[in-house]
Amino acid sequence: MATLDGLPPLRDVIARHGLDARKALGQNFLLDLNLTQKIARTAGPLEGITVFEVGPGPGGLTRAILSLGAKKVIAVERDSRCLPALAEIEVHYPGRLEVIEGDALKTDFSQLAVGEPVRIIANLPYNVGTQLLLNWLIPGEWPPFWQSLTLMFQKEVGQRIVAREGDNHYGRLGVLCGWRTDARMAFDVPPQAFTPPPKVTSSVVHLTPKAAPLPCNVSALEKVTQAAFGQRRKMLRQSVKSLGGEALLAKAGIDPARRAETLSVEEFVSLANCLG
Repeated sequence: MATLDGLPPLRDVIARHGLDARKALGQNFLLDLNLTQKIARTAGPLEGITVFEVGPGPGGLTRAILSLGAKKVIAVERDSRCLPALAEIEVHYPGRLEVIEGDALKTDFSQLAVGEPVRIIANLPYNVGTQLLLNWLIPGEWPPFWQSLTLMFQKEVGQRIVAREGDNHYGRLGVLCGWRTDARMAFDVPPQAFTPPPKVTSSVVHLTPKAAPLPCNVSALEKVTQAAFGQRRKMLRQSVKSLGGEALLAKAGIDPARRAETLSVEEFVSLANCLG
């Protein structure tokens, strides 16, 4: 029995290739092709677009992206067991799927499709998702090589990405994402949508790069956010003491009695610029 894209149901593919999601690789397979289409659509129209995907597994999201008209998908997969299943998709969509066997954390995505309009769409492995986001978010040059990021994380991580000052989830990740992107939560995905079901709800987050983020030294911003949120319950005069304390705060025009979660992204940028 074939599905709407003419390929076998994912459950059959997984059974035929003896695939089981491995915790060590952060794997949870998405089998609902309606859901994978919803994720792909969140990235917007895909015609003429090259899409990068990380951890495609048996290819559920890959199939959705290709069926929606993407020019090409370049997928990085660490698990060699999944390559035969992905090869079947390559045959079905000739010339439109390139699979790279390797570690996404060690992959220079900016060099995979130079000059092409690129979007990244991925159900990221839970154990490397945040680091991959930071790798794409904090390159030396801006605007980045990608037009948008449509990524699935554990819901708690998604909440941290979109959080702003005053939010309980606000922290370093929210500041870094808020500085360079406009980020929004698209929708939640319940555990039962996956095989095996994780113990947490997941969320799809969509990020688009700001054309002109406030000028700021990245390493300085990382330093001030690490110090401020490392002791988030303390007043800033104490939490950033190692960086200059009250003198630094006075230079940035920030009340030393405030706490980290009350500072806006713009104020953190100002603090970082004063640090130099």
